[in-house]
Amino acid sequence: MNEKSLLKSIALGSEEALEQLYNHYGDRVYNTIISYTKNAEDSEELLHDVFITIYNTARTFQFNSSVSTWIYRITVNKSLDFLRKQKSQKRQGILTSLYVKDTSEIKYESADFVHPGVKLENKEDAKLLFRAIDTLSEHQKTAFILTQIEGLPQKEVAEIMNQTRKSVESLVQRAKVNLRKELEKYYPERGKSKNITSD
Repeated sequence: MNEKSLLKSIALGSEEALEQLYNHYGDRVYNTIISYTKNAEDSEELLHDVFITIYNTARTFQFNSSVSTWIYRITVNKSLDFLRKQKSQKRQGILTSLYVKDTSEIKYESADFVHPGVKLENKEDAKLLFRAIDTLSEHQKTAFILTQIEGLPQKEVAEIMNQTRKSVESLVQRAKVNLRKELEKYYPERGKSKNITSD
């Protein structure tokens, strides 16, 4: 598949080319989004939003990076914007509940969320891992999700995040340290022997 040719066709309004790009990247984009949202319905909406954005902005793409990097950058930005909006709504909900009774309930992620790429025997650990990931800063969260969960090379993640490769490596290491500390609350008996991996 020639991604550059597809993108040029999309820029000219080809929905068929967009469909081909979606078939190639849709699952990967969805898996990345759900690592942030932990909610299937929200992830489907954001997936749709990502490809609408690709369709509407393809003509502005300068080919200074790979198409893959550009798509992941859009995906990460949409996901982070969603989390910021959700956090803002959560704050407003808390403030409203102080003054108004019977306020409409704000939808949060399921406590039973399991990433679609997680093996059956690791599901319980995965629930706690994704809960711990929520405690990370945006940069640490993104670096960890893209390298450790999505399996992207650090060089590409650096391009997606507009960071140096060394910065990404540092972010991943700090994320692992912070995740280990967070997970020790759930697994105190494991202590520092608990390994953070994407398996």
